[in-house]
Amino acid sequence: MFFLLQPRLLLPVLVCLLCAFTWAQERNVILETFDFLRRGQIDANLENYDNNLQMEKEYDFIVVGAGTAGCAIAARLSENPKWKVLLLEAGGPESLIMDVPIVAHFLQLGEMNWKYRTQPSDRACLAMNNNRCNWPRGKVMGGSSVLNYMMYTRGNRRDYDRWAELGNVGWGWRDVLPYFKKYEGSNVPDADEDLVGRNGPVKVSYVNWRSKIADAFLEAVQQDGLQHRDYNGHIQNGVNYLHTTTRNSTRWSSNRAYLYPLKGKRRNLHVKKFALVTKVLIDPTTKTAYGIMVRTDGREHKILARREVIVSAGAINTPQLLMLSGVGPAQHLREVGIKPIVDLAVGFNLQDHTAPAVTFTTNATSLHFEDFADPTLVNRFNRQEGPYGSPGGCEAMAFWDLDHPQLKDGWPDIELFLVGGSMSSNPAISRAFGLKKIIYDSMFAEIEDKELNAFMIFPMILRPKSRGRIMLKSTDPQKYPLIYSNYYAHPYDVDISVRGVQKAISLINYPGFKKINAKVWNRRIPTCKGIEFGTRDYWECHVRHFTFTIYHYSGTAKMGPATDPAAVVDPRLRVYGIKNLRVADASIMPEIMSGHPNGPVFMIAEKAADMIKEDHGFKQ
Repeated sequence: MFFLLQPRLLLPVLVCLLCAFTWAQERNVILETFDFLRRGQIDANLENYDNNLQMEKEYDFIVVGAGTAGCAIAARLSENPKWKVLLLEAGGPESLIMDVPIVAHFLQLGEMNWKYRTQPSDRACLAMNNNRCNWPRGKVMGGSSVLNYMMYTRGNRRDYDRWAELGNVGWGWRDVLPYFKKYEGSNVPDADEDLVGRNGPVKVSYVNWRSKIADAFLEAVQQDGLQHRDYNGHIQNGVNYLHTTTRNSTRWSSNRAYLYPLKGKRRNLHVKKFALVTKVLIDPTTKTAYGIMVRTDGREHKILARREVIVSAGAINTPQLLMLSGVGPAQHLREVGIKPIVDLAVGFNLQDHTAPAVTFTTNATSLHFEDFADPTLVNRFNRQEGPYGSPGGCEAMAFWDLDHPQLKDGWPDIELFLVGGSMSSNPAISRAFGLKKIIYDSMFAEIEDKELNAFMIFPMILRPKSRGRIMLKSTDPQKYPLIYSNYYAHPYDVDISVRGVQKAISLINYPGFKKINAKVWNRRIPTCKGIEFGTRDYWECHVRHFTFTIYHYSGTAKMGPATDPAAVVDPRLRVYGIKNLRVADASIMPEIMSGHPNGPVFMIAEKAADMIKEDHGFKQ
């Protein structure tokens, strides 16, 4: 067991184990091995604070949730040495295996994932067990920035101008751009230089390793009419290899970005892991938040906040906690036995991006699980060689405005992103998505059995019109809330999703994909067999089955002006009707932005921290 004490030896040993297990075809053992290594290998450099911390009875600020937003906010508020800040996280520390981008699929199977599931649906998630989509969320220091696929986008400038048009003063593109630049530490060489941030804590880079499939994708997309460009720059419509929240082929989580540099330097910042906040304490008479209740160390603790409680628990946990605390739709709260303090539309406006992947075969080499066990890489191991730095096999993305194809600078409604492997490339993928065995066997087992090269294109809806809801199941904080995704409730979402599939398939007609002999994998979904393959009706059946979440849950504590009956927080992120209580995470988004929201959540956190400092008179 000596290697357990040697972090630099962990991944070569892991690769050797995987090699042996792959040859033996013992998938369950492989998964158990990953879980063992995940649980056993803590990166000492990322263990910023001693978890034997005895919390004080009172702090200036209490930040609930050490995810993408929470780590950033706690770090920024503790810049004032006169303020004491407590950051609470329900999960544990990061481990070494979480640093390795290629194993992103496996992380969804471990204890760092809340493992939420949507309620059953008869119009979406039809390929998943019990018609329920798995909804991963990070339960770990760094939150979902530790679980995600590290795909970095800002969205479109019109997204933020739209937020401002909805009455959210200070959230237009010109207002938020400085915060994007503040946190970005980009070394993307061809980024639009006047817009990119170079010196921030969140590292952004290209992945060194690229497959021939990714090269073919870029060629085909450009042959279709899009330009190769910085899609985080002036014009989003275009194609490029992924910008990723990585540096030197290492995941750059919020924890790593904001808290690691503070190790041993911020005595006024306390971090407590394995700490589940069960309630925000609110005086029902004055309607003022004054602290929290938290379960940790085997008992319940009451911690007071002199200034504010800031909830950054994400678009599922944030509305759950607010409702448990008496903040939410009054009728629903009464139905579950909670006395409402303020009647707000908490839990409504739930949004997500879905992407019904299409599979293609090719004569180019695609990713296979045994690639991680290449003995040549073991012998000269280094994450920058081979596929280790590839974020779950994701390699490139392109943005289209399908409704206005004539516009060079449109507002994209579809993103296509490429994964250089298939559902059968990795034993974790189908398990992470929760695919029914009959679906997997009929659709993908042949690819595995014949060891075919295959890849996937995910057509992601960027501006869905359907809205779901988070509701309480119980007054017990440890009971998961009810998640109603409401996917495809609006016909627009079905239409744009099908058109995205058709756009993805059309790319095989261009020379770029012809060079690698890309062909649509035409095995039919068993429950769609009565429909002619390749027709619009068939692809509608396809999208209703493969309703893959891209983990972008947002909107459940909507930001809006006082005139908006659906608003939960004002444009300064203060909860309506409650003093000293704010929300800062993806749940405040009035409308989901046109891209992957991890970057925009960093922006929200940076802006929130500045607003809090302003409101409490701190000038830097």
